[in-house]
Amino acid sequence: MAEAKDIWWSQKPRTVSVVVDNANGWFVKYAHPLCEQIKQAGDHAVFCRAQSDVPEGHIAFYLSCVNITQPEIMARNKVNLVCHASDLPNGRGFSPVTWQVLEGKNDIPFCLFEMEQGLDSGPVVYRDVMHLRGNELNDEIREAQGQKTIEICMKYLKEPALPAGVPQTGPGSLYARRGPKDGELALDKTLEEQVALLRISDNENYPAFFHYRGRKYILKITAEE
Repeated sequence: MAEAKDIWWSQKPRTVSVVVDNANGWFVKYAHPLCEQIKQAGDHAVFCRAQSDVPEGHIAFYLSCVNITQPEIMARNKVNLVCHASDLPNGRGFSPVTWQVLEGKNDIPFCLFEMEQGLDSGPVVYRDVMHLRGNELNDEIREAQGQKTIEICMKYLKEPALPAGVPQTGPGSLYARRGPKDGELALDKTLEEQVALLRISDNENYPAFFHYRGRKYILKITAEE
C-alpha cells in the first residue's frame, strides 16, 4: 500500500481539495490564497464549501470544519488531513486557539494529522508552534493562525515522499464548543482579569457584552499601534 501511495504522490498534477464547511468559517479568507499556492506548486486545487462537493482526487485538507466527515466522503481521496491548533491528543474539539489564549498561552501548538472517524484522533504528521506576543486581538490571532495553517499544508504538499503519521498516545483532553453567550464579561471582575476574553472577541459575530440594570451592552474592541 505504501509503495502504491508513493507512486501517485510524485505524479503531478495531483487533485488537492481545500474543504471549509463552516457557514461562518474564519478560514474562508485564507482558503483562496492556499488554493493559489497549491496551483503555483503544480497541483490542481479545488475549494469546497460543503463536504458533499469534495471530488475524487488525491489529498483533501479539512480546515475549520464543523461537520463529521462520513466514510464515503473520506474514500474519495487517498489522504484526508486536518490542521488542528493544539498539542494532540490534548485539546481535541472546538476553538483550541481561543481556549488557549484564555488560558494565558502565547505559544500555540499545531498538528497536521490524518483524519480518522474518531474526533481529532488520527496519526500526527507534523507538530509545529504558532508564537503570539500576548497583545493581539481576534483578527490578528486569526491572521497568524491562517498563515500558519497555509504554511503547514504547503510543507506537506512539497515533501518529496508521502509523509507518514505517528499514532497519538494517551487519554488527551477535550475543548467544548463556544457560542455567543461565552463572550459575557463579569462586572465583579477587573478589566485586567478579562483582557484575554476581550482579545478573542469577534466584533462582528461574537462581540463581548455585559448586562447592567436590565440592559445588554455590546463592547467592540480595536487597538492603536
